[in-house]
Parts: sequence; C-alpha cells; structure tokens
Amino acid sequence: MHFAVTILVAPFVISLSSVLIFFVLSAITLCFGHSLGMHRLLIHRAYDCPKWMEYLFVYLGVLVGMAGPIGMLIQHDLRDWAQRQNKCHDYLLHGSKIIKDAWWQLNCDLVLNNPPKFEMEDRISKSRFYQLLEKTWMLQQLILAVPLYIHGGLAWLVWGVSVRIVISVGGHWLIGYFAHNQGDKTWEVEGAAVQGHNIRMAGLLSMGEAWHNNHHAYPGSAMLGLYKDEPDPGWWVLNALHNLGIVKNIKLPEQLPVRTELVIVANNMTQRVERTQEDCKVAQFLRKGI
Repeated sequence: MHFAVTILVAPFVISLSSVLIFFVLSAITLCFGHSLGMHRLLIHRAYDCPKWMEYLFVYLGVLVGMAGPIGMLIQHDLRDWAQRQNKCHDYLLHGSKIIKDAWWQLNCDLVLNNPPKFEMEDRISKSRFYQLLEKTWMLQQLILAVPLYIHGGLAWLVWGVSVRIVISVGGHWLIGYFAHNQGDKTWEVEGAAVQGHNIRMAGLLSMGEAWHNNHHAYPGSAMLGLYKDEPDPGWWVLNALHNLGIVKNIKLPEQLPVRTELVIVANNMTQRVERTQEDCKVAQFLRKGI
C-alpha cells in the first residue's frame, strides 16, 4: 500500500513543507529509532539507558516500518547466526542478483524446517510494552498519521508516512545488499560464510549503519564508525547523551572479548585515526544551561 501511494499519489501532492516533514521524521526514526533503539540497544545491548529512553527509542524504531521489536530481534539473530556458519542460504547472505534479492527481502519470508532456537531475554519477551508493539506495530503509524493529516493535509500524511516508510525500508535493504557484497573491508572473520563491507557513501545517511565491516568485526560495539573518517551520526548522539550522564556503560571494541578469528586485511591502518569518546560541545552547553 505505501509503495503504491508513494508512486501514484506522492508526486502530485509534494510541497516544500511535506518534503521537510519527510526528512525530519526520517532522520529521527532512523537515528534514534532504528540505529540507537532497535539495533545498538535492543538487539546488541551496547549501552545502558533509563527504561523510558529505551522504550522511546524502540518505539521510534517501530515507526520506521520494518517490524515489531520481537520480530526485528528474531530476524536479526537468525541472519547473524546463519552468516557466521561455513555456509549460508542466499536469502540470508544477500547472495542473489539485486532484483531477486529485493523481491525476496521486501516481499518474502524464509521458513526453515529445522530453525535454530534462540533464548530471548525475559526483559524483552515478558515486557508488556514490547508485546503490545509486536501485535500492533503496523497500526502505530496512526500515531503519526492523524496529526500529520490534521496539520498538513494529504501532503504531510503521504510524505510523512508512506514515502518515509518506502524510502527507509527500501534504503535499509539496499545498504544491506551492498554491505554484504561489495565495499571496503578492514577485517575479515575467518570461517564465516559472509563478510561485511563498509559502504562509505552511505555512512552519513544510514546514521552509521553502513559501516558494516566494522559491525561484523565488533557486533557488540556501540560505535560503528570506528575511525575519524567514518561519519557515525548514531555515535555522535550516543556520545552526547553519555556526556550528559543519561547513557552509561557504552561498549567499545577494546572492551569486547578478543576474537581470534578476526584478521586485519586493510593496508593503510597506520594512517588511520581511531575515534574515541570525547567531550561534546552541545552537551557542555546544555550542562551549563542546566
């Protein structure tokens, strides 16, 4: 439905304000929601924060339009488990041609006769909030749709919901496709069927998620852009929240267990400057104001 609305309606109701709404809501839901909420927090537990912030970030991640929190967690764990094996199905490694992979990833489900069993943490499986979101994740768009329509009419509704979902979900797939097929590599994980690649041109737009070779190397790291020349907006926000004392126990590569299967394959490592935790000027300004 959202794809049809984007193709058939969006071009005829476009306005400057509707495009602005699209960019603002996309940035908020992708950065705070998908990257910080769903991926770095819910799935990898790469940092700690107050429960209200966790729920807010994950809720914003639901608004991206991919899946509910439990569905995202199950699909992510299945894919990561499969990619770490010696062999991996084309569906889970993005191994088909781009058109076929787009159809598979955006329209199909993989059903296994003997799927692996994952033990979900009680904090997620028994959370009434997450259970509610899982059952109603598609309906949550109404929370945005109603006020958008009231204040901006059809243009805001179409660009703030349908176009945003299509671009966000489609962009997530496209970056995932290239991040498992081509791009820069700093490391390789020996014995894994799939290697991650860094997609430099998408680092900023993806909120840091496109530094996928880094993520394959250090999946538990809250920092995805590990070097100064790798923009990571998700990390910038996380670092600022840490400076403000809201976020704690941030996990970085040096704090994770040593991986003997991790091999450096890049040739220019001596010329690269690692990113570290640092004082955030915005956080300093806010602290002074408080």
